Amino acid sequence: MDVRLLLMLALGGLALLAIAARAFSAPLRLAGKAAVNMALGFAALLLLNAASPVTGVSLGVNFFNALVVGVLGVPGLVLLLLVQWAFT
Repeated sequence: MDVRLLLMLALGGLALLAIAARAFSAPLRLAGKAAVNMALGFAALLLLNAASPVTGVSLGVNFFNALVVGVLGVPGLVLLLLVQWAFT
């Protein structure tokens, strides 16, 4: 292989790598944001369950509840409490 062909292949590979990195950066950023929101939702559910002896209100700590609370915030927590109240 001559140097010119090797250089062109290397530049083409770098260009493809740059295009792939740009294409996948937005979905990875969104997944990271969802993971952070879910962690905050878990924390909120744990705080709610820690206060349940005083308030009498508790929710299950699971991925779905954490995602709803993490994405929707306080309205999501109220929504989950209303759904629990409606089905009990």
